[in-house]
Amino acid sequence: MKAAAAIRRERLHATLDGGFVLFLIGMRVNVPWKVHRWWPVARAMPRMLRELAQRPELGYLGGHAWGGRTFIVVQYWRSIDQLLAYARERDAAHLPAWRDFNRRVGTNGDVGIWHETYVVQGSAYENVYVNMPPFGLGRVGTLAPATGTLQSALARLRSSGVPAAASDVS
Repeated sequence: MKAAAAIRRERLHATLDGGFVLFLIGMRVNVPWKVHRWWPVARAMPRMLRELAQRPELGYLGGHAWGGRTFIVVQYWRSIDQLLAYARERDAAHLPAWRDFNRRVGTNGDVGIWHETYVVQGSAYENVYVNMPPFGLGRVGTLAPATGTLQSALARLRSSGVPAAASDVS
């Protein structure tokens, strides 16, 4: 992931040409004293993130990570095909880590892992960043002023062609 950036003291929104994938992945330490169970799982993600940062052809655009009892990584990918290809690539860091987790932990309850995948088609999203360094989609996409006709979430949604209210959905 990129180094920390300066705070942008303005109201911005981010765009990314074409669709993308928002991938949320994490682990939860359920039994803290069983370090031998959760520590290998915790160490696997930084290896994967370094690998992904060094190989942009895999489709990983960037992301953010937070630690604690529940660890979460927010990732942006260019396509679902690239994300799934990485998950299955025999020479990449993910597949051995996944197999190791299943061998060491499986469903014994000591460590939880989870992920959620969202495929975003075209411009079917909206965002805003105020007094923030480039973050989230704003870190991997293009930042632009969220002013004038793009001042509100509703306006940004409508400008992207997304129905902004249940009554707008046909």
